[in-house]
Amino acid sequence: MNGNHAREIAALLSFYQDAGVDALLNEHPVDRLSENPAARIKASVTDGAPVVASQQQNAPAPRAFSPPTREPKPRVSLAPPPSPEAAEMAARNAAAGAATLGELRAILERFEGCALRATATQLVFGDGNPQARAMFVGEAPGRDEDLAGLPFVGRSGKLLDRMMAAIGLDRRSAYIANIVPWRPPGNRTPTPQESAICLPFILRQIELVDPDVLVCLGAPSAQTLLKSREGILKIRGRWFTHRTGAREIPALATLHPAYLLRQPLQKRLAWRDFLEIKKGLAQAARA
Repeated sequence: MNGNHAREIAALLSFYQDAGVDALLNEHPVDRLSENPAARIKASVTDGAPVVASQQQNAPAPRAFSPPTREPKPRVSLAPPPSPEAAEMAARNAAAGAATLGELRAILERFEGCALRATATQLVFGDGNPQARAMFVGEAPGRDEDLAGLPFVGRSGKLLDRMMAAIGLDRRSAYIANIVPWRPPGNRTPTPQESAICLPFILRQIELVDPDVLVCLGAPSAQTLLKSREGILKIRGRWFTHRTGAREIPALATLHPAYLLRQPLQKRLAWRDFLEIKKGLAQAARA
């Protein structure tokens, strides 16, 4: 046997080992499940010669093959999701039952009426001071917010922090949330249906925080909370009234920080809006 032949055999044996082969069989098939020993002896041939009967008789009887047993997989519930109308009704009933922000958060973590929770990493509920006099509400979390579990922590969040600091606010003196508390896939805009399902929760969140001034960041937030169909450039800087079950809250719409990152020249408009927010807080403090 030359060296090449030996290497070929070694490679073949290695292949068999990797493939899980752990036993050598004869060249011709043998019906090892047959109940007739003579048939097994007749069919067993090695290099064309019959196996000696005594050897075959003394050999232990081959064991019948039995496939490995597998534990049955648990059945996954394929119950259809609730209809949008049923999901909205469930959201209203659930939100109404929250007496505190902690209870509202726990309810949202259990709520299954919005499909966005299945694709998001986690719930993004709110950040800041729950007793704040100013509350800022955006549209929905982005990638950074989804990972951190907090609203406005990415680039737009850093810009919002600077804008608040310009009028003497920070996350210890303001409260921040979103209309939709779960990130839509790919940072897409939430559908009207998704916003409608989540609306009872943000309305209850605003009611529990009970701020002196409500600030809507961007068109989706302003149109949802202020019930306006106008574009953000038309309604920004104007005062509206947001009515809760207990009182009326002055509300103002302004440009979303993400929009300002794309259109930095519009920061002058946002600066005017934030001066109005500062003035509104001062008036509320004197009242």
